[in-house]
This record gives sequence, structure tokens and C-alpha cells, in this order.
Amino acid sequence: MTLLLQIADTAAQMADTVNNAAVPTVPADDLRFGDLILKGGWVMIPIGILAVLGLVIFFERYFTIRKAAKDESSLMAQVRASIMSGNLQSAVAICRNSNTPLGRMLQKGLLRIGRPIKDIEGAIENVGKLEVSKLEKNIGIIGIVAGIAPMFGFLGTIAGVIQIFYNISKTDNISMGVISGGLYVKMVTSAAGLFVGIVAYVCHHVLNMMVDKVILKLETDAIEFIDLLEEPSK
Repeated sequence: MTLLLQIADTAAQMADTVNNAAVPTVPADDLRFGDLILKGGWVMIPIGILAVLGLVIFFERYFTIRKAAKDESSLMAQVRASIMSGNLQSAVAICRNSNTPLGRMLQKGLLRIGRPIKDIEGAIENVGKLEVSKLEKNIGIIGIVAGIAPMFGFLGTIAGVIQIFYNISKTDNISMGVISGGLYVKMVTSAAGLFVGIVAYVCHHVLNMMVDKVILKLETDAIEFIDLLEEPSK
């Protein structure tokens, strides 16, 4: 009988142990994103400024380049019809009213009609370079953001580690709770810096690809315009 009581007591203890292990441990404090951002320290301020700056430039350039990349087939058709009819003033007015990079390029070429084709090509090419430089305006800033945002993040982490070990030297407390508790907070700056840098890197290359497409389109239309000017002399 005594043996049976001992076995039953042991089984009850094992059941309690299993039940306690099955119950999840509820953390005392929830890990909140906003709290981590605030605890990241002063380095989060320049990282946030870089993030806002990069997004503002990206959206401003995106819509500007997208507008410049719209289909200009109707403009080319109107210019062709005016040139074939001999009404150069009408063609110039059409290009001026279009207010597009292609329109300004064609307008410059139309104003050079009567000169050698090489001079017309050179004038169109010069205007094209100016238009491309306008499209690329401030895109390089996004590249700078992509480069220095992670550096700010690492700077914040290093500054946090220095502060942690400084506090340890003052309090003589080297417990893992003190070290890990401060370190995970300071590493938020690295995560934030890397995130901003990755997003800025992607945005930079997206804008560059859009500009490259616009350049290819402008070059194609410029060649078509030059061929159009040479048609009467053939």
C-alpha cells in the first residue's frame, strides 16, 4: 500500500511539472515598436530626417519622370504633318505648346532648319542633355541617403555599446541582463539605418531605370525627326 501511494505521488508531481511547462510564459513587458524607436537615442533623429528626405525626393522625381515618359506619338504626328505641308511656324508652335522635353528638343531643331543636318543634330543633342539633367536632379541625394543611413545606424549602436560598458565600469555590474537589455535597444539604430538605406537604394535604382527609358525614347524620337528633315532632300 505504501508503494502504491509513493507511485501515485510521483505521478502527480510529474503531471504538475508537465502542466507548468505547457503554460507559456507571459513577458512582463511587451516589445512595442514605438518604444524601441524612442529608446534608439539621438541617432534616430538624423535617420528619420534622411528617411523623410529620401521619400520626398523619390515621389517628386517619380511623378516628374513619369510625366516626361508619356507617349508623344501624337506630337510627332502633328510635327510631321506640319513639316510635310511646309508650315514650319505651326510645327514650332505645336512643340512650344506641348511643354515636354521632346517638344523643346524638336523646337530647337525646327529653329535650326536651313543649316546643315549636323548643326541641327548638335542643337537637339544639347537640349536633350539639358532635359536629362533636369530629370536626374536630386536623384543623387537618394544615393547619398542609401550610403550614409546605415552608417548612422552603426554609429548609434557603437555609441550605445560604449555607454553600456561605461555604466558597467561605474556600477561594477556585469550581469547579462544589464548588457543584453541595453544592447538590444541600441541595435535598433542599426536596424533602422539598414532599412532606410535599403529602401533608398531601391528607390535610387528605380528612378535611374526610369530615366534611362526616357533617354532611349528621346533618342529614338530625335532620330525619327532627323530622318523626317532629310526626306525632302532624298
